[in-house]
Amino acid sequence: MALKATIYKADLSIADMDRNYYQEHSLTIARHPSETDERVMIRLLAFALHADPALAYGKDLFDVEEPALWLKDLTGAIDLWIEVGQPDEKRLLKAAGRAEKVVVYSYSATSSIWFKGLANKIERAKNVSVINIPSSTSAQLEKMAQRSMQLQCTIQDGQVWLTDGTDTVQIEREALRGAL
Repeated sequence: MALKATIYKADLSIADMDRNYYQEHSLTIARHPSETDERVMIRLLAFALHADPALAYGKDLFDVEEPALWLKDLTGAIDLWIEVGQPDEKRLLKAAGRAEKVVVYSYSATSSIWFKGLANKIERAKNVSVINIPSSTSAQLEKMAQRSMQLQCTIQDGQVWLTDGTDTVQIEREALRGAL
């Protein structure tokens, strides 16, 4: 018998002063049986950083043809493809061919090693950005993971804070390729 996804609910309030985006989102996040709370929170962070009414969670671990998150225009063309983790070069090149922009959020202590092995292989894909979230930051985010969450994300002058009302995490980001 196959294991089922665990459902997480998050009420996310976003104040992105850099993009003049102020919205509240009620998110339902399906956590794949093989997924960690840390990865769920990185997906949630990626949503907050790229928030848009049309941004949607994909079925990335359930369906290899979909990303963790994506933003499609009204014609169905993919404007933004977001990967979480350490995807291989074939997946990134395929995404680069299908989407206007691809962003990868890696969060492992081995991210720099993974990226060194990948950098030359994706050189021709100019629309791919790779952002590393230090493992210390992702560990702090993991502690916030609950089946039901009330979160606020503030973005100002490139700085990002996520709070659950009790704890606040300042999100450190490192651009391994492309801009933040």
